[in-house]
Amino acid sequence: MSIAFISAIIPVVLLLIFIYRKDKYQHEPIRKLLLTFFVGCLSVIPAAIQETGLSLIAPSADKMPVANGIYTGYVVAGLSEELWKLLLLIIVIWNSPHFDEYFDGIVYAVYLSLGFACVENIMYVMGGNDQMATALMRGLLAVPAHFLFAVIMGYHLSLAKFDPSDRKRHLFHALLYPALMHGTYDALLMVSTNLGADDESFNLVCGVLTIAFIVFDVKMWRWGLKRIKRLQERSKEQGFDRQHPFDGFTWDF
Repeated sequence: MSIAFISAIIPVVLLLIFIYRKDKYQHEPIRKLLLTFFVGCLSVIPAAIQETGLSLIAPSADKMPVANGIYTGYVVAGLSEELWKLLLLIIVIWNSPHFDEYFDGIVYAVYLSLGFACVENIMYVMGGNDQMATALMRGLLAVPAHFLFAVIMGYHLSLAKFDPSDRKRHLFHALLYPALMHGTYDALLMVSTNLGADDESFNLVCGVLTIAFIVFDVKMWRWGLKRIKRLQERSKEQGFDRQHPFDGFTWDF
């Protein structure tokens, strides 16, 4: 394997280990996690088909750079990718006997989302001109972003699972919030790219958008980590025995 290929998958592996270690009270079967990750890899296919169709009616990037960036960020990327992640996540885990504590929603959502991110990252890195620079930037930004979208999705999916009185609202939020976060993330980058592509007069605007992107990224991390902690506390309240992060490997589906 090339160094570029390894660089593309390293951030995915690190975040998978990170969330596995955060599951402190009852670990999920390794086979189930691997299956969820594999389904996430496959989710690239229907998402790409939907994105291709929606891209055909996108505003022109040359004539309407802002509208193009917003539409592409929120509708083409954000809605399409998060919709298919959520649909496949529900199919894989909703009725599983292993989805039995609050934190499980985050774990499975992250594994599925990082399956998607892994395939996407390999495609971008291996298909780019400057592979190592692409791997570095995406490893610091794009892959962690998919991780954070998944944390929010899994958080609300767990609330929908274990708080049935408000299930419809939480299921809606499991799609709405990740799609909005994903859309904002992509739109800030795309609008900046569109504006700065040919006209240096937009340098100031691009600088402001870059600052906005950094602030948004920091807030995403704060939002995600708070929800990780919140569902850890909910799982603890369910009374599961505490485990060392790498104790209790199981292979059942």
